[in-house]
Amino acid sequence: MQIGNIKLTNNLIVAPMAGVTDRPFRQLCKRLGAGMAVSEMVASDSRLWATEKSIRRGDHTGEVDPIVVQIAGAAPAMMADAARYNVDKGAHIIDINMGCPAKKVCRVDAGSALMKDETLVARILEAVVNAVDVPVTLKIRTGWDRQHKNALAIARIAEQCGIQALAVHGRTRSDLYDGAAEYDTIRAVKQSVNIPVTANGDIDSPSSAKFVFAYTGCDAVMIGRAAQGRPWIFREIAHYLETGKHLAAPSLVEIHAIASGHLQELHDFYGDYKGVRIARKHIGWYLADLPGGMEFKFAMNMIEDAAAQVAALDCFFARLIDGEVATHKKVA
Repeated sequence: MQIGNIKLTNNLIVAPMAGVTDRPFRQLCKRLGAGMAVSEMVASDSRLWATEKSIRRGDHTGEVDPIVVQIAGAAPAMMADAARYNVDKGAHIIDINMGCPAKKVCRVDAGSALMKDETLVARILEAVVNAVDVPVTLKIRTGWDRQHKNALAIARIAEQCGIQALAVHGRTRSDLYDGAAEYDTIRAVKQSVNIPVTANGDIDSPSSAKFVFAYTGCDAVMIGRAAQGRPWIFREIAHYLETGKHLAAPSLVEIHAIASGHLQELHDFYGDYKGVRIARKHIGWYLADLPGGMEFKFAMNMIEDAAAQVAALDCFFARLIDGEVATHKKVA
């Protein structure tokens, strides 16, 4: 998989997710098999760049290449400035957000709301592409709603404007994340352009990834929600695509190591106060399918101290691992 002059290690990409794909999560997914991870979206309004949130979102210290920064906005000149700003800060690829369905984003005519105005889409893409010397990519949905699916038209505009790769989520903006993603539009987009196309939406297993590759002919797949609490999904997919065989599920010992390591990185990145609070959702995702996980999640959410949070997680896994060992001994 190659985007412009940048060659990826594989064609498995972490989807940008606000409040999720921070530096610790991106790094973790890359260590566990993702070839690329896209940042949380960064506002194009320069008045917001000095905020604590924007500074943290722009922190790529020690991050494995390539560094991909997604920018969001609706004004071509501001988007161009945002692209230059983030390239100056180390971005190797600039991704343009025209796929976010959130009301607060669409309310200001950004994100997937832009798909309603193809003329403005072209102006934004041209402005950003001409502003920087790094590859520029674009993420879209299939359309604004099911009566107005214009992904093919925007894909052609994107290619004409110099976009180097395109990601398509298989839902319209009005669908949000409801219902099943449809891949017919993604397949049609892939057949209509000569730039790499990434399929996104409902890819949650090695088998579904293989199906989407085969059905759409896409060049890469992008995984979002399925990686929450399961960042090892990338190595599982990579192994299955290469060998046709499923990897064994990670052991409790490994899940504990991954989750506790992630927890510590969140504390280090955000500081104890914010780190504890942001970690709660991640820990909840790790625990969702484990025995007693939901009960422990509620207790975990009451903990206010970073060290206590780590200790509680260690105790939870110690009980699970001891129980697993005892069960094996009885069977033996």
